[in-house]
Amino acid sequence: MALMSSTETLSNADRAALLAVARASIQHGLQQGQALEAQPDDYPETLRPLRATFVTLEIGGQLRGCIGALAAYQPLVRDVAAHAYAAAFEDPRFPELRPDEFPQLEIHISVLSPPEPLQFASEDELLAQLRPGVDGLILHFHHCRATFLPAVWEQLPDPYVFLAQLKQKAGLPLDFWSPELQAERYTAEYFGE
Repeated sequence: MALMSSTETLSNADRAALLAVARASIQHGLQQGQALEAQPDDYPETLRPLRATFVTLEIGGQLRGCIGALAAYQPLVRDVAAHAYAAAFEDPRFPELRPDEFPQLEIHISVLSPPEPLQFASEDELLAQLRPGVDGLILHFHHCRATFLPAVWEQLPDPYVFLAQLKQKAGLPLDFWSPELQAERYTAEYFGE
């Protein structure tokens, strides 16, 4: 399987197909207790390249689950099916999705570009490289690691607050700084129901 170029965007038909796969995988999980086994050969060629995705679930505008991967390791359509199921039933922040919640579910998919390492010597240099509303960010420090998808800029539009909250998500103090801190940015094609 080939990696898809990060500059290629999905057609409306491809987006609709991925949203349908995500919904079908969650429904399959409610009925069968496991993710839908999406077979890449059953889908258009555009849904078969290796791509990393996150699937975010909301009910009434409130987060209900979000699971994904930062590195591409399986075909796009299979990645979406797996992460939709995991967001509904395996996100440790939430109980498993109940059948009565399914009709209210809003599904959002982020298809990620490969991460790009950032070079910086200070927090100010890191902040200067961030593109609000565009970049997702991954922070690493020893065993601590966390990411915010680009869509998080909608809730945290200030770069300083965005970074501080990401540090906290990684288990670090809000004002943490170390020359060993590493960061990578990525973009995401974001769409939903």
